[in-house]
Amino acid sequence: MIILYTFISEAKHHSVLDRYLPDFSLETKKDILRYRRWQDAQLSLLGKVLLRYGLKTHYHISEPEVGILSNKKPYLKGHHLHFNISHSKDLVVCAIAEYPLGIDIEFTDSQVNCLDFKFQMTDNELKEIDTCEDKTEAFFTYWTRKEAVIKAHGAGMMLPLNSFEIIKDECIIEGKSFFTKEIFIHEDYHSYIASSDHSVKDDKPLIIHFEAEV
Repeated sequence: MIILYTFISEAKHHSVLDRYLPDFSLETKKDILRYRRWQDAQLSLLGKVLLRYGLKTHYHISEPEVGILSNKKPYLKGHHLHFNISHSKDLVVCAIAEYPLGIDIEFTDSQVNCLDFKFQMTDNELKEIDTCEDKTEAFFTYWTRKEAVIKAHGAGMMLPLNSFEIIKDECIIEGKSFFTKEIFIHEDYHSYIASSDHSVKDDKPLIIHFEAEV
């Protein structure tokens, strides 16, 4: 597994668009340019750039073709590889592996009140967070771990966060086991990966910082 990450930059925004947009289809260009906020446009573009760079550099796939499954989860056509992209605030990450996976990254925002999300937690999870000395740390561990599982599962918003519990980095959804693992990318962010493949627990991903060429 490899995990690539990069940070967006307002100062470099137009240079990033000029450098990388021509590499993509007209449809992809239109989708990116529809965003009103420069942050959203750059996060979307750089997520795709990370995927292309990772596939070309580490898997020797120079012309990847991405399709969309019925559950709206993207997949790589013609290759036995899987990927997932996540972003939060100024950071975007892309994970690529030989097995299905999900990755989630969240900026650790100290202004977040975990009680605002209590209806998305099970009673046990709420109690666990409430008894922690650092409730912000506990909340974002809960949140990113759950989101990574949902992305690995592929159900998206159809799978409520409070419909399953993760115990010792494992959970069962509809009879299927999922496994989670914390990944350190940056001190200001929480990140977890998840997969139905037990290999994710022992896999030691290569984490790569990508610097956009401008």
